[in-house]
Amino acid sequence: MTTLADVAELVRAPAALSVPGDVVAGAAAAGALGPRTPALAGASVLLYWAGMAANDWADRRLDAVERPERPIPSGRVTPTAAVGLAAGLTAAGVGLAAAVGGRRAAALAAPLAATIWGYDLLAKNTAAGPAVMAACRGLDVLLGASGGRLTRALPAAATVAAHTWTVTALSRREVTGADRVLPMRTMAGTALVAASAAVAAPGTRRAGIAAPGTRRAGIAAVLPAVLAGWYAARYGAAQAEVVRDPSAGRVRAAVGAGITGLPALQGALTARGGAGLLGVAVAAAAPLGRRLARKMSPT
Repeated sequence: MTTLADVAELVRAPAALSVPGDVVAGAAAAGALGPRTPALAGASVLLYWAGMAANDWADRRLDAVERPERPIPSGRVTPTAAVGLAAGLTAAGVGLAAAVGGRRAAALAAPLAATIWGYDLLAKNTAAGPAVMAACRGLDVLLGASGGRLTRALPAAATVAAHTWTVTALSRREVTGADRVLPMRTMAGTALVAASAAVAAPGTRRAGIAAPGTRRAGIAAVLPAVLAGWYAARYGAAQAEVVRDPSAGRVRAAVGAGITGLPALQGALTARGGAGLLGVAVAAAAPLGRRLARKMSPT
């Protein structure tokens, strides 16, 4: 009999801590933070879980060889139940986004859902895989910005998308291991991502920031850089270990660090958008995610 723990493992439940920050960062950048933001974040989580279930359904035959301990090949979750759950979560995520965010949110949630399924069913094992997954995360950021000015959230969406490209590129070597060139490339990407998050984007809304020269303004200016540095240090160190030892285990650890460390990057982007305290709260999900990852793999 399938248990709740089996379902949680199927959808990588703890990894969902890396998802709400996309929406929050997009809303902060677009000046759209408000009562609808938590519900849009919830819709984003539902779509993420749908993608995880669809991923394992699509990979069930490959996992039977490479990862037989996963819920579907181990027999703990049937393929029919997995694809049904993925479809139901997709409908719930798009429906919730439309209910709370109206047409603008639905216009982003629907292509986000389509891109998630497109990655799982078509693009994942092709050269386009990292780019398609990056597009998923970029659209997720824009979903949060749907109640404001989308153009202001484009830099944040591009930053999260670039981070996602590095994680996805590494994830393709979780079973076989990598050569040293790949983690060196993703480390360079991580450095650029962190620098992008630390620097104020032109035209970004800075509501709630004190006048220049005040102590509060100084803290607000430094906070994005601090959080971006935290992200880079944690994720960068894991990638440096892959350069030293490009085995499959090290690659999986780096991918996990990229997933669980994402809230620190999202926090930096949120703080850059003018919501410093909220940015710190978003970043606080990073250490929690690392603790939960010790109990259940986020990959």
